Amino acid sequence: MTNGVTIGQAAVFVGVTVKTVRHYHKLGLVEEPERDHSGYRRYGSAALLRLVQVRTLAEAGVPLAEIAPMLDADATRFTAALADVERQLTSRIEKLTARRDMLHRLADGDRALLPDRAVALLARMRGLGFTADEVAATSDGWVLAKALAPEGFDDYLTNFEQALQDTRLVALARRAAEAATWEPDDPRIPAVATAVAEHYLADPALLNTVTGLQARSDAATRYTLIAHHGEEPTPTAERLTALFEAKLRAAGIHIPRPHSR
Repeated sequence: MTNGVTIGQAAVFVGVTVKTVRHYHKLGLVEEPERDHSGYRRYGSAALLRLVQVRTLAEAGVPLAEIAPMLDADATRFTAALADVERQLTSRIEKLTARRDMLHRLADGDRALLPDRAVALLARMRGLGFTADEVAATSDGWVLAKALAPEGFDDYLTNFEQALQDTRLVALARRAAEAATWEPDDPRIPAVATAVAEHYLADPALLNTVTGLQARSDAATRYTLIAHHGEEPTPTAERLTALFEAKLRAAGIHIPRPHSR
């Protein structure tokens, strides 16, 4: 009676495919048996044991390139190698968990790209009567700000939170949003821009919501991209912004110009 089993039988016994067994041979993880007189390679108990060991380590997450050294090591080195693999797996698990959490945040829209604190402020804006478009534009700007000027983003949120407590500012913001729907040459526009600018200038802490991020960025380009992001502004909105920024510059406040990119 012939000793050993064929590669197909060995694969079934061990719980892998024939292709996997051949791959283990190619990598040198399992020595390929010699052919018997019938021309078949026969796998004995030693070869089957090695296949089981390789399969078990591979399923445990040990990289195939590290399996042979582990199986050929003494007990002490084998234990140390297992501990190292465990650390690698733990790191991978943490990264995968972070990715899973990000997928969960995607279901909540803003939470995928912004911290919970920012999301809460956006919700507060909705409660104060800001339109969906205004909140969306603010959200987009914050995503850019967090990416382009991360070192100043937390302070900016603090200043913005304080600004939302300013009922006069909220009223002026609503007035400016209304003004953006007027004709570009409406004679009331300069007065709206002036009122908003003067309110900012009267409160240094409030002014930080305008100047804070540009002070933390390494070039005017970053601030300009954040402050002038989004779709092409309407002529009226563009005029309001230009008048507002001109008032601040006239008061000595450094506001980078869009063309300074």
